Amino acid sequence: MKRKAFGLVSALALAAALGVSACSTPTGGAAMTPPAIAPAPGPEAVDSHTYARPEIARVVDVALDLTADFNAKTLSGTATLDILAVPGANEVILDIRNLDIQDVRDAAGQPLRFVVGDDDAIKGQPLTVYFPAFAADERRKITIRYSTRPDAAALQWLTPAQTAGGDKPYLFSQGQAILTRTWVPTQDSPGIRQTYSARIVAPEDLTVVMSADHLTPQGEPAGNGMKAWRFRMDNPIPPYLIAIGVGDLAFAPFDARTGVWTEPSRLRAAAWELEPTAQMVDAAEKLYGPYRWGRYDLLVLPPSFPFGGMENPKLTFATPTIIAGDRSLVSLVAHELAHSWSGNLVTNATWNDFWLNEGFTTYFENRIMESLYGHDRAVQEQVLSWDGLQDELKTLPAADTRLHLDLKGRDPDDGMNTIAYDKGSAFLRTIERIAGRERFDAWLRGYFDRNAYRPMTTAMFLDDIRANLVKGDAALEAELQLDAWVYQPGLPSNAVAPVSHAFEPVDAAALAFFRDKGPASAIPWADWNTQQRQRFLGWRPEGLRANADWLTPAQLADLESTLNLANEGNSELTFAWLQIALAHRYQPAVATAEKFLTSQGRRKFVYPLFQTLWAEGDWGRPIARRIYAEARPLYHPVTSGSVDDLVGRP
Repeated sequence: MKRKAFGLVSALALAAALGVSACSTPTGGAAMTPPAIAPAPGPEAVDSHTYARPEIARVVDVALDLTADFNAKTLSGTATLDILAVPGANEVILDIRNLDIQDVRDAAGQPLRFVVGDDDAIKGQPLTVYFPAFAADERRKITIRYSTRPDAAALQWLTPAQTAGGDKPYLFSQGQAILTRTWVPTQDSPGIRQTYSARIVAPEDLTVVMSADHLTPQGEPAGNGMKAWRFRMDNPIPPYLIAIGVGDLAFAPFDARTGVWTEPSRLRAAAWELEPTAQMVDAAEKLYGPYRWGRYDLLVLPPSFPFGGMENPKLTFATPTIIAGDRSLVSLVAHELAHSWSGNLVTNATWNDFWLNEGFTTYFENRIMESLYGHDRAVQEQVLSWDGLQDELKTLPAADTRLHLDLKGRDPDDGMNTIAYDKGSAFLRTIERIAGRERFDAWLRGYFDRNAYRPMTTAMFLDDIRANLVKGDAALEAELQLDAWVYQPGLPSNAVAPVSHAFEPVDAAALAFFRDKGPASAIPWADWNTQQRQRFLGWRPEGLRANADWLTPAQLADLESTLNLANEGNSELTFAWLQIALAHRYQPAVATAEKFLTSQGRRKFVYPLFQTLWAEGDWGRPIARRIYAEARPLYHPVTSGSVDDLVGRP
């Protein structure tokens, strides 16, 4: 079917633009009804990053009624929690961090006793609510009146000057891994899946979007220059996927079930760049089964968003740094879309098994890219990931190079590194290579179906693949080395590096320029795609010493001017160039670095560049401090927290 041409659509015209009722199931939508209550995590899935005791009492639904105050930088109102508990239970333990709890009441409006426990630097505080003992098969509601604080780590409040339009403020959330507890009092564990609804009141000239169905696409009058927006998520999700965005937003559809939100001045560029989204959904469904979430839209956020993307269901949050003008970075969309199966549908029960989200998703992403852009492009991206994995394996402690981690007592962000993504995907490619693609695809599609809406652990994954793919074949079991991949550091002996012939001329050009000191004019830059250019800029001499100068100032100047790197519009290439230039104390690149670091807050770029500057001692540290003092107000707490630890808070 021919796709609709997109148009620029205001929030007031949203209902018509979507082409479907907010409550309907779009063509090709869910083929599997989600459970009213998701399975509880089992005894093998104890989450050390939550205070909750889900085996006694757990949250199964959250209903928010909140007002956004942009002057106070707070969300305030109520969260009504639906509690399921074992007979005799007389308390429920929730997770909070820096929330101001005013009172807690039962369904009849009667006050309930509650206690806020001691603060932990990583986990925050337990909120224990007491009530009369539960009877068998009983569910109860409790309503918590509360307010967030201006420094809530999940929320970023942007001034008008920090937005593209420059006229209106903006708010967005980022809950992964354990930051939802800074704006929603609930059991903040990926294994405790919850449905949710929300009524959000905000200034009437702004639009509210959430990771849920829009029940009131045009909003409702709420008095005093405010509007209320209502949402509902009927699929049980891990709480880190409860997400909100509030700002001056416009919408452009790609087809009946996909489209993009962003600020009006950026909509045309974002809509053109991300138009392949609709085809990606089709390709993903052909690979691994129906898309179960209804709509798949994107929200392109202001530059301070700390990640490349966040797979919030129905509404992926994305960084504007993927808007390169040539669709060269759309693999990020494929990645976040793939999370609709691996992560959102089948979720790691604890952050120890983060690889179950990201390794599967990185593998799936590459299969989507292969479907749309061909084998060569997919293999190029595999090689770039493999190269990054080799670098990570050299720098991380051995224990942190295992897929299954023990993060007790540590921030779960410690496990969010290349190992989970690229070792995890290399593991799945190894299984595919040994078992055969047809057999592997049949297993993976079944894995998503069998485990939909369930918390997953590494042990459960191993049980599933042994039961449904290995099936007692001792020779296959030995060849796969399943336990070695997930429980041992490094890479097992059956790991095979991907090879792209498209990189052969790139490597030859890199040797000619970097090693043999040839002219930059000999580099066939214009003939290469973005992945080939990344490969070139990622070249390093074997055995390079830390802080070693391997390029002369003349070579750096030749490279910068010939390839026009000071004016490069592709964020990945700008980052790769600056990593070279700053490590060589190349003064002309400082202006480029300052512009780059003060115009976006993506941690993937920001933190490594400050690390590079910091490593340059008396030259780099004054530059780092000066730029950070200017840039820090732009950054989300996820990014600034990392850089604070390195540079110090200005």
